[in-house]
Amino acid sequence: MLFGSISYLNLLPFQVFLKHYISNNATKMSLGYKRAVPSQINKALKRRAINAAFISSIESRKYQCTDLGIIAFKKVYSVLLLEGENQSDPASATSNQLARVLNLQGKVLIGDAALKYYLDGGEGFDLAEAWHEKTGLPFVFARLCYNKHGKEIQKLAKSFSHTKVKIPQYILKKEAKKRAITSKQLTWYLEHIYYKMDDKAKISLKLFLKEAKRL
Repeated sequence: MLFGSISYLNLLPFQVFLKHYISNNATKMSLGYKRAVPSQINKALKRRAINAAFISSIESRKYQCTDLGIIAFKKVYSVLLLEGENQSDPASATSNQLARVLNLQGKVLIGDAALKYYLDGGEGFDLAEAWHEKTGLPFVFARLCYNKHGKEIQKLAKSFSHTKVKIPQYILKKEAKKRAITSKQLTWYLEHIYYKMDDKAKISLKLFLKEAKRL
């Protein structure tokens, strides 16, 4: 199985879980891992260079998907709109479209760079918060989808949704150091992300895809 992974901190709990799941699962699963930004992962799944991945939610309607996503209720701190001329983030697909759906003007900044910008005191509109103010709903930035190995992926997704992942301190320190933030800041950030798509998340995704289709 070739698994794609968004190379951002918001998927760190899943990456830790996946490593243990693969090593402990009775069914041998070869883990081919490809890390990249969301827009690149979307393309890799489309051309079947990978079999499963958390892909941008705007692209998820084209695939079979699980009930796992990257979801934020109110603020997410890593998807920002900065003042200035309109400028999409080339790493993004969903967030660029979200800014258009919300009819907001400015520069889109996502991922770890956006989080670091915020933690360093930078100012900008949090797009998850803007969506919540408009709809009262959480926002689904990505979904775990697949083009092969559906039974295995669904089983994996179910297992993750019932697992409380504890990230070892050495991993927290290592990943935080890479982004020039602290372990405490990293832990704080992950408290604002959840992964199981509840009813509100599903309603939100449906609404977003509907609004995006009108553009």
